[in-house]
Amino acid sequence: MSREAPARAGRREWIGLGVLALPTMVLSMDLSVLHLAAPSLSADLAPSGAQLLWILDVYGFLVAGFLMTMGTLGDRIGRRRLLLFGAAAFAVASAVAACAPTAELLILARALLGIAGSTVMPSTLALLSGMFRDPAQRTFAFAFWMTCFTAGEAIGPLVGGALLQHFWWGSVFLIGVPVMMLLLVTGPLLLPEQREPATGRFDLVGALLSLAAVLSVVYGAKRMAVSGPSLTATAWIAGGLAVGVVFLRQQRRVEEPLMDVGLFRHRAFSAGLATQTLAVAAMAGSQLLVLQYLQAVLGLSPLAAGLWTVPSVLCGIGATLLAPRLVRRVRPALVISAGLGMAAVGAALIASTVTRESLAWTVISFTVLYTGVTPTLALTTEAIVGSAPAERAGLASGISQSGAELGLAGGMAFFGTVAMVVYQDRLSEDMPDRLSASARDEAHETVGGALDVVDRLPDELGTALREAARHAFAGGLQLAAALSAVGLALAASLSVLFLRGMPATQDSPAAEEAHGTEAGAETTVQEAARAQSGEGGG
Repeated sequence: MSREAPARAGRREWIGLGVLALPTMVLSMDLSVLHLAAPSLSADLAPSGAQLLWILDVYGFLVAGFLMTMGTLGDRIGRRRLLLFGAAAFAVASAVAACAPTAELLILARALLGIAGSTVMPSTLALLSGMFRDPAQRTFAFAFWMTCFTAGEAIGPLVGGALLQHFWWGSVFLIGVPVMMLLLVTGPLLLPEQREPATGRFDLVGALLSLAAVLSVVYGAKRMAVSGPSLTATAWIAGGLAVGVVFLRQQRRVEEPLMDVGLFRHRAFSAGLATQTLAVAAMAGSQLLVLQYLQAVLGLSPLAAGLWTVPSVLCGIGATLLAPRLVRRVRPALVISAGLGMAAVGAALIASTVTRESLAWTVISFTVLYTGVTPTLALTTEAIVGSAPAERAGLASGISQSGAELGLAGGMAFFGTVAMVVYQDRLSEDMPDRLSASARDEAHETVGGALDVVDRLPDELGTALREAARHAFAGGLQLAAALSAVGLALAASLSVLFLRGMPATQDSPAAEEAHGTEAGAETTVQEAARAQSGEGGG
């Protein structure tokens, strides 16, 4: 008995993919674009140091905290409905942020942007999963979605810089308004509504517990990444993990849980999530330190450092778009493992060449790392969402993005802490003796602090401190990159062991059609001929 092939996406679905990809790009741009506007924003609104940190970070915190809740909510009330509501809220909050007259109102607007953003990301992924039933087409759709997210991260600082060159700081918030308006107009026409009829009350307690757990861990990890290991940061992370345990126990008891714990019994889901989180953590930690290395050790400006990462982004985009073709002929586990193995080589190259203080080697090494990781993120995301039942696609998307956010924060905290400990230890040994106690303390905190001290010192003493700080930071990056290589190799092994059951997409009848309608028509004719021959023979 032949299997019925899934319906293939048509023109409407492909146009819908473009409509869903644009807001995804805007969301990723919003994660970084504001950092460039911080100086002019500070001059205009005069926020305190704590207020400025909240302005920069509250968006990312609330996106991470609400992802799982919004994914489940979309499954219940409709993913398109939630997406359009979030798009409208995002546009309004963006306009409020652009015109905010006080730091307090800007913090509030950024918080609303984060909550609105958390509705968009899981909704887009869940809608894609339903729109593209054919495995080959769905893999390409997820790769295209990831490409747009990656591109948004890359062009965010460049677009923001261009706007700030000609307009006021609030202009960076207006980037997303026309995109969200386009989504509001075209979404009802192009995007299907998808939802699972609710059978019980929404798990409000579970939503609050998951929010508290994720926010606490992310806040503690970011605090540790910025200021180094401390009792306060550790307490936040430990408290978040404790709340997470309570959340999981609560989910097992309630009739209508926020999160279906049974999803983790699917090997593709749990292994894909673990692989994705490890890969994001390793890449995020390395990316943060490499950008600092380009500026503090190699002496590049922030803009020049950002431009030298463009080759890695372009290669990553190319590799991500190539991945769907590869998994038509090779099992996804092997493609994921090969990508992560390539990334491990890139991290090892960083560790082995960082002491040369070579721009060429740094760019090449990071490009190898980034090119290896980015296609695996698209494939693991597709594995996570694709392995979940259709009625749980929103929840699966939310869990996938939450895992990525936790990997991002955890990677920056862990590898940043490792690098900082090495930096402080080596600088203590090599720091010039003639420095005052206050200058020593400031230089000991961060490499940026050391370079600030250098600017206030006489030439000979400043040169000695600069060299000591550069060598100390290079040593920290060296150890962090080596550990990143180990983590990526572990993720590669994990994917081979636990994702090997995923077939190449050509194994499905629908994927075989993806090679072209002409081949599909020829196959149909041959099958019809065989059937007619069989009837004649009967």
